[in-house]
Amino acid sequence: MLKSTQIKIVLIFMILGIFMLSIQGIIFSTQLQKVSLETNGNELIVETIKSQIHQQQVITIVLIVIFTIVSILVGIFVAKTILEPMSKLTKSAEIAAKGGQYQIKYLGEGKNKNEVDELAKAFNLMHNELNENLKEVSRQKKQIETILLHMNDGILAFNINGDIIHKNSAADKLFGLTGKEKNFNEIFDKLDVNINLEKIIYLENWTSTQERISVGEKTLNLFFAAFRDEAERPGGAIVVIQDITEHVKLDSMRTEFVADVSHELKTPITSIMGYADTLLEDDCDKATTEKFLKRISTQANRMAVLVSDLLTLSRYDADMIKNREEEFDLGELVKNTYDTLSFEIEQKNQKAECFVTADVPHVKADKAGIERVVTNILTNAIKYTPENGEIKIYVGFVYNDAYIKVIDNGIGIPEEDLERVFDRFYRVDKARTREMGGTGLGLSIAKEILEKNNSKININSELGKGTEVVIRIPAMKSEDNSANKTV
Repeated sequence: MLKSTQIKIVLIFMILGIFMLSIQGIIFSTQLQKVSLETNGNELIVETIKSQIHQQQVITIVLIVIFTIVSILVGIFVAKTILEPMSKLTKSAEIAAKGGQYQIKYLGEGKNKNEVDELAKAFNLMHNELNENLKEVSRQKKQIETILLHMNDGILAFNINGDIIHKNSAADKLFGLTGKEKNFNEIFDKLDVNINLEKIIYLENWTSTQERISVGEKTLNLFFAAFRDEAERPGGAIVVIQDITEHVKLDSMRTEFVADVSHELKTPITSIMGYADTLLEDDCDKATTEKFLKRISTQANRMAVLVSDLLTLSRYDADMIKNREEEFDLGELVKNTYDTLSFEIEQKNQKAECFVTADVPHVKADKAGIERVVTNILTNAIKYTPENGEIKIYVGFVYNDAYIKVIDNGIGIPEEDLERVFDRFYRVDKARTREMGGTGLGLSIAKEILEKNNSKININSELGKGTEVVIRIPAMKSEDNSANKTV
């Protein structure tokens, strides 16, 4: 590019010089011919004129050569002092525009060196600053994109026309978007939600900026915020989508829990107050007084058990109960619990058997907690198995777990209730359970204890045919293990 420009400059000067000299020569020749005509063809004068024309031609040729040399020198001077620095500046600008690095260290010569180098320094400084700004913008952009990509909350951004200008994968997942939706109305019409984008953008101070909607089984909270462009004009809106399904469920469970606790406490308190008022207001005989006092005692004990269970659950929730792990024989623990409850079994004339497979490895867990779980499961089996019913208890070993299996032929649990039997205060037959003295917290506590000990509980049941409960507890490693491998 530099050479071609230099050649063009030389040619322009040469053509301009030749053109001017040629015109001068033509004018001179015309004047000589005019003079010749005016002298009526005098030979001496004609020869003199021809000699002058010849001299003029020689001078013209010499001037053309001199002008050509001067043009070349001017072209070289212009190229060195102006075109070459400009070419370098252009090259530097092109590289900078592509994000590259380029520094101009030398641009001029002689007197022009300082001025052009100052220009180069200014350009280099501007280039460096621009480069740093571009790097910072790029870094911030990548950070924002990474944050938005990994956010659990969905983000949708719309321009002033309602077209989508940004969204993250969480928004697609929460709204169930397919990628075909292109604007605000297509998305919210699909969700059957009546939200006006213009009001959000232009009336953000007078309209609600938060909405709660349901999408399938999810409950979503939407936060709307208008944003402005560099001229402080309305530019569009951003929607932040939060999945609050679990919060709603927990809030519902909390409300239900408070209601259940209030109801459970209200029943025995009402009963105690009724019997106490009767004893205070009426002159009761000794037999009636004893009867009422026993009922008061029963209801008070029921309240004590309920409060104790609630405190136990709250301690587990707050992680205040620490496991006191110790090694023990699971079979022996189950046998001792079975012997403790044998009186209740005999009272209902039930047939109960306990089988312990030989060589069951010891377990290392919270012995008191596991004993409480076993007691709760056996008590439930006795309680919900009718008189003359059958209860079978097995203790064995399968793979790496010691297990306890309790099978009864009691009233059973409906299939639709099996998923909720571990919920707090959940009862299959509330009236009957309350009559039998249950609090509805036993299985919840059992599950909490087993989870603390890396153990599992599973319940299978069929209404009217009985229930099977299986508890698995990690066994200690033993080289000599000949236990039965089937459950």
